[in-house]
Formats: sequence, C-alpha cells, structure tokens
Amino acid sequence: MAARVIAARCRNIYGLKKKPHGLRNFCSSGDPGSVPLSQPLPSLPVPQYATVSNQTYDTKITTLENGLKVTSENKFGQFCTVGVLVDSGSRHEVEFPSGISHFLEKLAFNSTARFGNRDDILQQLEKYGGICDCQSSRDTIMYAVSADRKEVEPVVSLLSDVVLKPNITELEIEDTRRAIQFELEDLNMRPDPEPLLTELIHAAAFRDNTVGLPKLCPPDNILQIDQTTLFNYLSLHYVPSRMVLAGVGVKHEALVEAANKYIVGHKASWEGQGRYPVKMVDESIAQYTGGMRQLEKDMSNISLGPNKFPELTHVVIGLESCSYNEADFIPFAVLNMMMGGGGSFSAGGPGKGMYTRLYLNVLNRYHWMYNATAYHHSYEDTGLFCIHASAHPTEVRELVGVLVREFVRMAGPVGGVELSRAKTQLQSMLMMNLEARPIVFEDIGRQVLNNNTRKTPQEFCDMIAAVTEEDIRRVARRMLETKPSVAALGDLRQLHSYEDIQTGLASRDGQMPRRFTLFR
Repeated sequence: MAARVIAARCRNIYGLKKKPHGLRNFCSSGDPGSVPLSQPLPSLPVPQYATVSNQTYDTKITTLENGLKVTSENKFGQFCTVGVLVDSGSRHEVEFPSGISHFLEKLAFNSTARFGNRDDILQQLEKYGGICDCQSSRDTIMYAVSADRKEVEPVVSLLSDVVLKPNITELEIEDTRRAIQFELEDLNMRPDPEPLLTELIHAAAFRDNTVGLPKLCPPDNILQIDQTTLFNYLSLHYVPSRMVLAGVGVKHEALVEAANKYIVGHKASWEGQGRYPVKMVDESIAQYTGGMRQLEKDMSNISLGPNKFPELTHVVIGLESCSYNEADFIPFAVLNMMMGGGGSFSAGGPGKGMYTRLYLNVLNRYHWMYNATAYHHSYEDTGLFCIHASAHPTEVRELVGVLVREFVRMAGPVGGVELSRAKTQLQSMLMMNLEARPIVFEDIGRQVLNNNTRKTPQEFCDMIAAVTEEDIRRVARRMLETKPSVAALGDLRQLHSYEDIQTGLASRDGQMPRRFTLFR
C-alpha cells in the first residue's frame, strides 16, 4: 500500500503517466520511442555533467626563520598526509652505538610532554580519522600522519610533540629493547633473509663507514643505548635546518601557519635538562671499499608451517653505481628495470609474461635457480647495484658463475625492444606509484630534504625517455671497473673465493677461473 502511494506521488511530481501495459510515458507529445537518442527526453531535469578541471597542483616550498623547510602539494580528496622528515639515519651513527635509528623508530609516537602514552596519541588521531607511522632508513627518518584534511593544525601540533618533545622514559626504552630483540630473533628464523642480506651487502661494500654501518641494532648494543645516548643524538640531528615538514592534500598557507605556531620557537625536550656530551654531526662521504661478508647458517629446517621449505643458499653480488644526484642515476634505474627478475614461479607457469634479462637468461634457463632479482640502492653520495640469487647449496658454484656472466653482459649489446620495454615499464611504475598519497608525500619530502627542490614526474619521464643504448653500456662499464661486493648466507662450502669472483668480472666473457679438484 505504501509503495503504491509513493509511486502515485512521484507521478504527480514529475508528470508521469502510467501506461496500460505497465510502461511509463516520459514524453507528453507522444511515444517516447519517437525522440532521437541524441536529444534529451522532455519533462526530465537537464543533466549536470562533471567538467575537466585545468587546475594544476604544484609543489610549494617555504623556508621558515628557524631553517625548517615546509613543502606541500595540494591534492583532491578528503584525507591528507602530513609528516616530518629528518636528515638522520644509521649512516650518521659513526660516533654513537649503532642502532640508535632503530630505537628511535620503535620509540616514535610514545609519551610526550602533552600525551601520557601511545594510547592517548592514537585516541587523539581517531578523532580525525587518522593513522600514524614512523620509518627509518640509512639516511632518513620519517614521521607521518594521515588524517582528515580539515585537521591540519592539530596534526602538526601532534607531530611537533612527537618529534621534539618525546619523554623517552626508562620503561619505554625497556619495551623497545624487548621489541628489537624479538625482531632480530624473528629475522633469523624467517625463510626470506632479504633484510639480513641487505645488511651484509652494505657492510661488504662500505666497510665500517656511512651507509655500511648497520641499520638494524646489533645485539651487543641493545643494552648500551639509554636515554642519555638518545638525547645526545637527538640534540645534534633533530634541529630545524635538518628537517622538512611535508604535506600532501593540504593548503600550503595553512601548513606554514601551523608550522609557525607549533614548531618555530618551541624548545625540544632534551633542551634544559643538563649538558649532554655533545659530539660533531658526522658529514663523512661514503667510501666504497668492496669486499666479502659470509654468514654460515643452517637453512635446512626453517619452515614456518607443515610444508617443508627448500634448503637454499643466498648470494648477492654488487658493484658501485652512482648517487641519486648524478645524471647516470636514470640510466642505472633503466638498467635495473631491464635486468628485473623475481621468483622462479609466477601464476600460470614459470616466467609467464616476464621478458627481463634475469627471467629470460637465468630463471627460464636454469631450473635449479630459485630466485634472481636485481636491486639498485642509491644515496646522496654513492650507490650500489646488486643481483640477489638463491639455489640449493650444491648449485652455488654454478649460481655465482651465472651472476658474473650476467654482470659482464650488461656492457654488451642492448636490444632496442628490451630497452624500450624497460623504459616504458619504469615510466608506468613511476606514475602508478605516485597515484598513492603517502608515496607522493615521501617523494616530495625526500627531494626537498636532499635538494631543496622537487623534480616533477614529467621531468623524470622525459629523462627516462632520453636514455639510449650507449648510456646503458656506459654505466655498465663504469660499474665493472669497481671492486665487487659479495654477501652470502647459508651453506657456503661450494662458494667461490672473492678473488675468483673478481677475476670473472674482469674477464671479457665472464668465465670463472677453472680450479682442478678431485671432489665437487
């Protein structure tokens, strides 16, 4: 009954007449079928179509009186991402116990001068529909909050408390020690040893300096790091001239106003609590040394479930590349994409749809190869181009030979099709990644922190398009002139010596020296 009443009211409002066969007549002048599809139906409201906006969102940068840089890019959407990036990381811990950045990452968003504990901060963020995160790397530590874009001022106020006014109580330090201890034990039990291999290859490539210092806190340092050590480190590195306040999805003027109100002129919690034994900020330039790091480990029984995980030995070979400030950074990025790689199995069969060199030349050719992947680590003053591969311990000698040959072939002929495919794939990955607001935030913050400016995605796409076959061969030859860095994990009885790997990389065809032996 109610449905019929509502239908009758609708007919009265819109002038609709019910046809005998249950059809409604939208045309008062006859059969609606007589109205061409190119014309709107009479008696209906005129449709309102969305229009394409020509408005562009440029990155804006402002340097405040205390040296803090504020950068932002407006973006359509209900939420924003705001955070603080600090020029601080494990590479700056030369004069301190390694692991401070690891501690600071775990201690982030704990009690502050205004908030009693982590729960108070999370409850405050819930009012704004917000979440928070802190990540540290070898050269940067980043505090970020995503919340409703209307709440920029309280978010900046909260970030100011978290970054500049942490309490770092003894109880919080004890909790952090336990969390780090558990994380280190968990890493040693995982089937995927990538974090450990990343530590090993950096330690081999940059022995005892800058980016070669451990990112993960060494077990021996867990009990050494205390509040005094942390506050001394913070007093040197957490200064406005080494920070960037970045925002995406916010108005620049509002972000600058909030920074002036809640950051400029505010004292940090480590100020006025007595004089700490202040040291100099380490500004050392990375020194590439090359070398070899081995970690013998039983990988035969690391399965986390009922299905047995195959026993593997992991090997990483790396060569020095370039910093992200050099012109060769883009050709190296294209080379990394051209080498590609991944696991030995993908949906639909091994290597289906994969046309990178490590798939075509390695994974599809050697059935015993479990994984082969290229990586490129780049920093402000150096870089490291690596290939990580894994196989059963009995195949390690052949595995190393395969990797050495692939490095040498990089300086050989480059196919036009594979280069075009790599450049297109790199451009598409760049643009797809920048669809995500947190990634745009990190991109803007890192570029402004390191270069005081930001290159647009279109500029990067143009530079990628300009890479030639000769550029690829040139950067490959540049790499091969440096000493190798080698990291190995697992059963290493069949591993080549460092000298043999160096000799193979220096040869024209990448062949390893032959060693006569009666036993395999």
